[in-house]
Amino acid sequence: MTLYLVRHAQAGSRSTWNGTDDTLRPLTAQGRHQAADLVDALAEVRIERVLSSPYLRCVETVAPLAARLGLPISITAALAEGPHDEALALARSVGAGNVVMCSHGDIIPGLLDSFRRHDGLDLGAEPRCQKASVWILEPGGTFNQAAYLAPPKG
Repeated sequence: MTLYLVRHAQAGSRSTWNGTDDTLRPLTAQGRHQAADLVDALAEVRIERVLSSPYLRCVETVAPLAARLGLPISITAALAEGPHDEALALARSVGAGNVVMCSHGDIIPGLLDSFRRHDGLDLGAEPRCQKASVWILEPGGTFNQAAYLAPPKG
């Protein structure tokens, strides 16, 4: 199994969002371009499952990829903002196959740090987690190999 941790693409700023429910904050035009570019970045990969935080910006990030692959998006609260314990359990339980998980700027670094501490995952000197970026994690019983795909320019 290869796990593709996708941070959602560019969304409007929290501070300027006019809506009252932050879970409904959508991608910006740049974010929609980044989401479309994500399809090209993962086009050669045989993705079998697409999981997403219920936040609209995450769903919109992986929607073009899921549509291209003809896969449903499995929405899970485990990938929502907040403590990452449920996301960690989910990542460790996804099983065989290539899986995309789209989440947030607090969840993905928390997962990476857990894999670094418990599995010995080498993230390099200064691991990044930019919007629309992808961490590719290769397990060997544990998550012990990683590669970082910088976000598309969008």
